[in-house]
Order: sequence, then structure tokens, then C-alpha cells
Amino acid sequence: MKKNIKDYKNIHFIGIGGASMYAMAAQLKSDGLNITGSDMQDSHNTEYLKGLGIKIIIGHDTSLVKDADLVIYTAAIHDSDPELSLARSLGIETVERAAFIGEYTKDYENLICISGTHGKSTTTSMIASVFLEAKLNPTIQIGASLKKINGNYYVGGKKYFILEACEYVDSFLHFHPTAEVILNIDDDHLDYFKNIENTKKSFRKYVELLPQDGYLVINIDDKNTLDLDKGVKNVTTYGIYNEKAMVRAKNISYDEMGFPTFQVYINDELWDTFSLSVRGEHNVLNALATISMARNYNIDKKDIKKALKEFGGVGRRFEYLGEYKKAHIFDDFAHHPTEILSTYNSAKSVKHNESWAVFQSHTYSRTVEHLEDFAKVLAKFDHVIICDIYAAREENIWNVKEDDLVELIKKDNKNVIHIPTYEEISKYLEDNVKENDLILTIGAGPINKVADILLK
Repeated sequence: MKKNIKDYKNIHFIGIGGASMYAMAAQLKSDGLNITGSDMQDSHNTEYLKGLGIKIIIGHDTSLVKDADLVIYTAAIHDSDPELSLARSLGIETVERAAFIGEYTKDYENLICISGTHGKSTTTSMIASVFLEAKLNPTIQIGASLKKINGNYYVGGKKYFILEACEYVDSFLHFHPTAEVILNIDDDHLDYFKNIENTKKSFRKYVELLPQDGYLVINIDDKNTLDLDKGVKNVTTYGIYNEKAMVRAKNISYDEMGFPTFQVYINDELWDTFSLSVRGEHNVLNALATISMARNYNIDKKDIKKALKEFGGVGRRFEYLGEYKKAHIFDDFAHHPTEILSTYNSAKSVKHNESWAVFQSHTYSRTVEHLEDFAKVLAKFDHVIICDIYAAREENIWNVKEDDLVELIKKDNKNVIHIPTYEEISKYLEDNVKENDLILTIGAGPINKVADILLK
């Protein structure tokens, strides 16, 4: 790539509607570059970009590629993609999204990367909120929408870039972090990593990217992170249960809305008491990670407390959407059994009659990998509706079916049914939910369309 991004004039994005791609496209547009893009389906993100004056094609249009001097594509785009193939045949420079972001963020004095299998978007948003409250004017990219910045990106100054860093296909190894948070390591993305040991090796390589004076913040309640701090000079550990944690939460209590209050101890000395406006023990851990990182940059305690108290969560993370027939509707991006368990625990803290879990598994490979664990955790809800699997980037070479999951759930919970479409699910809920029930749409695909239909 060229040394200065502004040496390019026309940049084309393949898969422009993705959370990171859309944010990058908008940021480059604000830098004064001419941006075009394509995606397989229209979305809120593509509509927003069109509003910025970016030309976007739904489907493929090779004519846009011919005018580009750089084409950026996501890891989900195959080499056979007609736009990518044409760009390469014409000798137009092409770069994968993560590699591009790695180059782009080199210009920032501090690149703060938040990674982990679960909780990246929420913790990135918490840290961003603290830096904004402290008036440090960070540039921000998150994988979900944060109300404080009215979206998932914010163009600030060049001193701080706060970035959600995903491990999938080793994407985060393209970055040049000066500080890292590692929230946890779990057996996700096994279509790429194959096993947990390979996942841990990838995170080890990620830690090795830190400079000598870099900061590492890790959750030592998670057994898979315990050896990652070897050779790192500036390490802050946090946790709830591990007594060796440098930053630790104790005496956690929950109000009637399920929001936690807890005491924070630094090296076994009481530092202060914090209250959150998001539910669940997992968010106490996310707040500890935020506190740990903020202290590395000497951010005032009152700014940390205020930002965490006012933080109301991000889009699609146990997000309250509204009421239908006096039943409460929440939406959650959870697409791994561990995440769904957190969703279940958060739901337990909300006073309700019966729960309705509307689940859409994300990718066939993940469905196969976690079939039994999905069934085990989903069976905890009072009623379970299984939607058709969201294929995303895959073909069903495993021949896995929705009824495979239904039959496993039935062993522990007879109240489960497979309903293929969002419209049919909405109609079923219309006929069956009662006052004070809890409806939860769960999954990384567009399963929240069920909620949209009900609320309209």
C-alpha cells in the first residue's frame, strides 16, 4: 500500500455493509476520498452510507471497480467474487479489511485494541465512553452501535484510536497495538482455528505485537488467558473470583432492574464503589477491564465512574426494544453457547412471567461445532423457537438441520418448535405470548427482524 492513504483517490469496498467496513468507509469519506461499495443485501448501514453520498450497489457491479485505485474486501469474500477477480485482473491494488485497518491506524500515537471471544463490542464501547468523558477526543471503531456517538465509529484526534479487534482468521494480527485488552478465549470460529489450542496460539502472537512499553489488560478468571502475560512488562490483571487479580470486584449486588453495584479493590485495597446501567456479571468483568485500561492512561476516577454509570449498553447486546401486548422485547447478538448463557442470566434478573427465546444459529459450521451446547443452554428458557440457520458465508456441506437442534432441546424442554421465517415466527408469538412475558431474539444474523415486525 501507499504510504499516505490520501494518495488514493477512488476506493471501492466489497461487503461495505459490514460493521467494520461501513465504519471505515464513512471515515475515509470524511477524509475527502471518493468511496463506492457493494453488498449482497441492503441494511441500515448501507442506507446510512448512501446518505453520505456514497454510491452503493446491492449485488455486483464491476463498473465501479474499473474506476477504483484500491479495492478493500472482507475475509468473507471469496477469490471467485466477480468484483475482486476483475480488480486483480486489471492490476488494481486489493487489500483485506484487517490489513488495511492495520496500515491506516499506524498514524495514531496510541492504538488501544479490545479483543476476546465474548464482550468485545461492549467493552470497546465502555472504554470509548470513558475516554470521551475525559475529553481525550479518541477516534473509535466498534462492532456495534453506541448511542453516545450515534453509531459505531467516531472520528476524533490522532492521539488515541480505540478499536474492537477480532481474532477471526487472525485479523487482529494485522494491527500495531500499543495497548490490548483480552477479555476471554473460547472455542469459537473453529471453522478456522480447528481447536482451542490454535486459538490460544493466535492470541499469544497478538500479545507479542505489543511494544516494550505497551499495556496488557487480561481477565485471569478465564483459564485460557493465564499464560498470555509472559514477557510483558506492563500487565494489569482483573477478575472477580481469582484472588490474584490486581483489579478485583467484590460485594456485588443487583437492584430490582438487575443492574449491579460493586466495590473495586486495587491490589487488595478498596478503591471505590461503582454502579452500572447494564445487566449481568459479565458486564462487571467488562467494567473491570475498562477501569484497568483507563488507569493506565491516568484518567480521573470521577470520569470513569460517570461514564460507566451512564453507559446503557450497545445495539444488539441485551438491548431493550419495546413492548408488544405488554410483553417485553429484548434483542441479543449472542451466537455462542457461552454468550447465550450470559443472555439467559441477564434475562433472569428482569422480572417477567415466561421467557420466549427466538434463536437463529449463525453459520452451519458453528451449529455443528456447538450443537449439544446450544441445546443445553437454550433448554433453560421457558419456550424456544428455532429459526432457519443463517448461512452467512457458508454452504451446508455438513447437512445439519434445524430439527437436529430441536430434537436435542426436546430432551430437556418440550416447549420447542422450528419455525422457518421471521414472519411466521412473529405470527406465532402474536398468538401465544402473554402479558409480562419476555421475548428474546438471539443470534448474529438478522433475527431481530422478528422484533421489528412485532413492534410495527
